[in-house]
Amino acid sequence: MQTLLSWFRRIARVHVVLAVLVFAALNGPGNPRQIGDRLQIALPSIAFACSVLNGSGGEFALRFATMMIAAHGSKHALGQAPINIRPDGGDLGFPSAHTSASVLGASSLVHDCVTGNPVAKALILISAGFVGASRIESDRHDIWQVLAGALLGWGCDRALRRESPARRRVAGWFAGMAKRLTSGRKAVLLWISTAISRG
Repeated sequence: MQTLLSWFRRIARVHVVLAVLVFAALNGPGNPRQIGDRLQIALPSIAFACSVLNGSGGEFALRFATMMIAAHGSKHALGQAPINIRPDGGDLGFPSAHTSASVLGASSLVHDCVTGNPVAKALILISAGFVGASRIESDRHDIWQVLAGALLGWGCDRALRRESPARRRVAGWFAGMAKRLTSGRKAVLLWISTAISRG
């Protein structure tokens, strides 16, 4: 009976994921940039919901937060470097955080939530790819910025799982940064470092 209930839950998750992706992509205006904007929110949101159902919502939140800090930290650290300039002339382009968020969400969904459904996996991966393509199509990022974003999102999802060496290094980095900053920021970074270390 327990196996049958588990099977029904897994099937229900797959259908919810598919329904939300279709709704997110098709609801509202249909230009590629707007669809990509909706998907880059939908993919990590669905992955977070699935992680909460699996009892690992905190784990997902830490991976996502680390990815966002890395993406936006890189953008600000690079300043006016040529690699950081967007095709439309703006700055803060490296890496594509939209792509990072969608790929992290897609990676988590594929590995943790829809493991037995190849159709759902394909739709999720295509959706993440669409986000990156929409950023290039709308001249917000070039191919290198999108590829860097995809690698960052995938790397944060896969490398920062419990008990990995990369996770221990990230926790150490947060602890080191906390020692260098003022008290308000220091407390936040110490809390993040402790949470990452404990899992």
